[in-house]
Amino acid sequence: MRIRGGRAALKTVLAVVAAVAIAPARAEPIADRFDQARLEGVVVVYAATDLAVVKPVIDDFEALHPGVRVQYHDMHSAELHARVVDEARRGLAGADVVWSSAMDLQVKLVNDGHAQPHRSAETAALPRWAVWKDEAFGTTYEPAVIVYNKHLLGTTEVPDSHAELIRLLDRDPAPLRGRIATYDPERSGLGLLLHTQDAQANPIVFWQLARGMGRQGLEQHAASSEMLDRVAAGKLVLAYNVLGSYAHRRARSDPALGVALPRDYTLVLSRVAFIVRGARHPAAARLWLDHLLSTRGQALLAANLGLLPVRTDAGTAGADSAAALLHHNLQHAFRPIRIGSGLLAYQDQAKKQAFLRQWDAATRPASE
Repeated sequence: MRIRGGRAALKTVLAVVAAVAIAPARAEPIADRFDQARLEGVVVVYAATDLAVVKPVIDDFEALHPGVRVQYHDMHSAELHARVVDEARRGLAGADVVWSSAMDLQVKLVNDGHAQPHRSAETAALPRWAVWKDEAFGTTYEPAVIVYNKHLLGTTEVPDSHAELIRLLDRDPAPLRGRIATYDPERSGLGLLLHTQDAQANPIVFWQLARGMGRQGLEQHAASSEMLDRVAAGKLVLAYNVLGSYAHRRARSDPALGVALPRDYTLVLSRVAFIVRGARHPAAARLWLDHLLSTRGQALLAANLGLLPVRTDAGTAGADSAAALLHHNLQHAFRPIRIGSGLLAYQDQAKKQAFLRQWDAATRPASE
């Protein structure tokens, strides 16, 4: 049977189909998301940040979203990465949101297909360097700093640049011998990230500095707390490339500790969060991530963790005053580590091992 007006009708149908196909997805109403999250009842978060310092943020989230509980699992970044990979391989239900300072490991998880996209007013407010593929999001602004003992290093001796630190190592080695530290890039994923990014930022200066520290007998540690303890106790004069969030928080309660940010350039790390592709509680996951990225959540992170907000429109009220001052006056020296495929370079084992061999050769004492 022949259909009258068939060609015109077909054109109309095709036009409607095309319009539906190219129309942007309708934004999910906030009320609908709240209702769905309450039905889910929980958001499971895997994180590499101590529960004790995140608890105020969790309490605030649960107060704002009654009926949605945060199930928080705190672990080391390497353990977190391995657990996400293993649970995905075995088809086990695990995290809804993964949050870690190991930026390179987070990017690898996203690159390997473990994340799902998320777009909201909060993600749109982030600086471009802090977003990748609408899947990975920077949540904090954490400079890598020099920590020193105020009783062992005079105000005029504190290095305010990489060049000044090199000159200090060359000029006055005796008080520094065996009393300098940094992260061990072989045992610390954070150390590997910071040192490789440092080497890329200024390779000549970085390797000159590595050799200078090596000549004085460099201590290498896996954790920030170890270095901060030893600097505070006077067993170390200074530690290099320490994560500033930990350093500022500790310095607020310990008058022996001083914190310096190099004025030539200061690397800035950001804790990266993403929503897991197979999240069992996707609506709750979106609520939690948006809470971390909101101006309210950013202020809470600053007040309780001593972290500078990643959002440029978020105030620093309640944050460490020195950190807030540096945020406003030294931004020209800050070099945020961009979230993206560039962080995958040292996930290549051959390249990683080559860097570690070069690091070992540079930092080995001359007597060995």
